[in-house]
Amino acid sequence: MANLHDVISDLNADGDDVDRMVAGLDAEQWALPTPAPGWTIRHQIAHLSATFRLAGLAASDPAAFKALAARLSDDFDDNVRRAMAEYLADPPETLFDRWRAARVAANKALAAVPADQMVPWLVNPLPPAVLAAAGMMELFGHGQDIADALGIVRERTDRIAHLVAFGVRTRDFGYHAHGLEPPAEEFRFELTAPSGALWTFGPVDATERVTGPAVDFCLLVTRRRHHGDLALVASGEQAQAWLSIAQAYRGPAGQGRTPGQFATAAH
Repeated sequence: MANLHDVISDLNADGDDVDRMVAGLDAEQWALPTPAPGWTIRHQIAHLSATFRLAGLAASDPAAFKALAARLSDDFDDNVRRAMAEYLADPPETLFDRWRAARVAANKALAAVPADQMVPWLVNPLPPAVLAAAGMMELFGHGQDIADALGIVRERTDRIAHLVAFGVRTRDFGYHAHGLEPPAEEFRFELTAPSGALWTFGPVDATERVTGPAVDFCLLVTRRRHHGDLALVASGEQAQAWLSIAQAYRGPAGQGRTPGQFATAAH
């Protein structure tokens, strides 16, 4: 498992990157549609704000978090809409300030949790480093939607190592989202970092394999690109099928992206 300090530091840096994309936007730009159907840039930041506020509560006041979680309904999408509603009611400048406050508070709360202590979360308790990696997954995915709306090409760094490890850890989420039984066989992942380093996971002799750029892997598991538009190669029937259902988050898969939608776009 990654060092908690390192993950928190990288989580903060990724949050800074998102801040820079939206800090100077005017009201019309906040209302720009993103590739997520029905979601503007305001929706993206509202969702991130609600998610980070929840993570901060889970880390700082587990009892209050559990009480809040107990009041959630079984309708995942409705819970998301309700959590975003109060933020969407804010003018952009207030939303931006609340977003920054939420992520700073969450980072601080997660950093204060002992690395070997579990933090309550929506399905299962998680170590703080893993919950921080989940936060990086949120920033990567929703940040990509914002970048796509603004025509920004994002510069990726080896900070995505935490998200890659999280994506491997959550390989089975795509199966669960589609009501499928995950295969017992482990996959081998061989992914090339932005720096050129090779990151490997799983048995060396596995017959089911996924290889290619680590950035593309992150785009795949956050469902921000269709697998046909990525330079990932799957070997083995199960690995090939997994590319079409991969996701690193719980809940419904969502519409994802269509083939060719970003075929010629930079990441």
